[in-house]
Amino acid sequence: MTALASETIVAALTPHFRGHLIQPGDPGYDEARKVHNAMIDKHPALIARCRDVADVVAAVNVAREQGLLLAVRGGGHNGPGLGTCEGGLVVDLSIMKGVFVDVDARTIRAQGGCTWGDVDHAGGAYGLTIPGGIISTTGVGGLTLGGGIGYLSRAHGLTIDNLRRAEVVLADGRVVTASPDEHTDLFWALRGGGGNFGVVTTFEFQAHPVSTVYGGPMLWPMDQAHELMHWWRDFILTAPEDTNVWFGFVTVPPGPPFPAAVHLHKMCALVWCYTGPMDQAEARFKPLREAMPPAVDFAGPLPWIALQSMFDALFPPGLQWYWKADFFEDLSDNAIDLHLKYGAQLPTMLSTMHIYPINGAAHRAGRHDTAFSYREANFAEVIVGVDPDPLLLRGRRAEPGRRLPHDQRHHHPVEEEKREPEGIRREARELGGQEGQEQRRADPGDRERRAPPGQQSGALGPGEEAVGVRPVGTDGGAAQAQLLPELEV
Repeated sequence: MTALASETIVAALTPHFRGHLIQPGDPGYDEARKVHNAMIDKHPALIARCRDVADVVAAVNVAREQGLLLAVRGGGHNGPGLGTCEGGLVVDLSIMKGVFVDVDARTIRAQGGCTWGDVDHAGGAYGLTIPGGIISTTGVGGLTLGGGIGYLSRAHGLTIDNLRRAEVVLADGRVVTASPDEHTDLFWALRGGGGNFGVVTTFEFQAHPVSTVYGGPMLWPMDQAHELMHWWRDFILTAPEDTNVWFGFVTVPPGPPFPAAVHLHKMCALVWCYTGPMDQAEARFKPLREAMPPAVDFAGPLPWIALQSMFDALFPPGLQWYWKADFFEDLSDNAIDLHLKYGAQLPTMLSTMHIYPINGAAHRAGRHDTAFSYREANFAEVIVGVDPDPLLLRGRRAEPGRRLPHDQRHHHPVEEEKREPEGIRREARELGGQEGQEQRRADPGDRERRAPPGQQSGALGPGEEAVGVRPVGTDGGAAQAQLLPELEV
């Protein structure tokens, strides 16, 4: 886009806009265009940092009238970078961070620029929280609109299962409320449907009384991984819903609080979140500690907000990320063997593999009740190559004796298991390939979209973009093309 065209857009938007308009060459432009994944390096023609809903309406209207690529940025965590675009307009919600707690109704309203840290801070004052991921810097919008898997999924369901209503700016500039009673097809689509239904400026959630939990990581050496992974698989399928624990392969960071003896060692991890009675917690964990004593044991009572933010410092903005993800019902013995084979080959210190349980309360909704349709799955997995060095992640340089993260795409345990005769059912796509699918022009005259079973569609349906905008995608503030419910860490 030329400088003249950019100035034309600014001139059209300025009379209706109270926030900040940031163009190439402006002070702070390079910082404003960054997203969490430093592998994404795009240059929008204009970043519209919105102050309120009226600003969002103005930006959407200008994008529609000018035929611009439109991306929406909330928390900025989206793995493939759907919160930004090349040469288009970014609707940036990052300063729309209001959080409002209704103690009597046990509800929390959060604006589209909030992160889970913002919600935890506000709700924590009243002992209330919402199921929301495992990293507090993740955006509320992106996690919610993708589904929302986290520490509280087994106890209280996915994030979308706790969404009561959403305020949405549609592509024609209208502001509507989507709820079980209003714009019901849009409400269905927002709960896990992904991209291009509009810009969600406010979410309202049902909150839960969670303040202190018994949680944190336990680590074992890799020679115990086979026994541990089998135990975890069998345990989590029948565990009480107040107990959540995810499994991971990690490289221990070389610093406190980890003992020097395990620095940079490959280890297997169980990361716990128990929300039951605290006076029963030690007894609940005693059998495992006696049968397989962990080499490192940080599990214990702690504030919810401390568990939710425990790994924030390990994964700051600016790292290079390459993602793969899966949902599956079963974790066969053969699949476990393949995980052990490749889990021992983590190529960089920050590269990792996590498997999250998504049973318990997350199974209460039916497959067609929300756009998130993986309700039969018991597990969600992410495999990520992560490093600060861009050359390492782009396959141009390898650490001595280590395989490049780029090569990990050819050694995906679940993919390899699927090729076996007793392969598991797999519902997966590569997150990094979604952005191109978003770059389509909508038909302004086509307002009848696919609806959930048994409903008439007056708005939009799953997988369709909002009317009259040529969207790239969104991250946090509007529906984004997240296949796995924002498990960015």
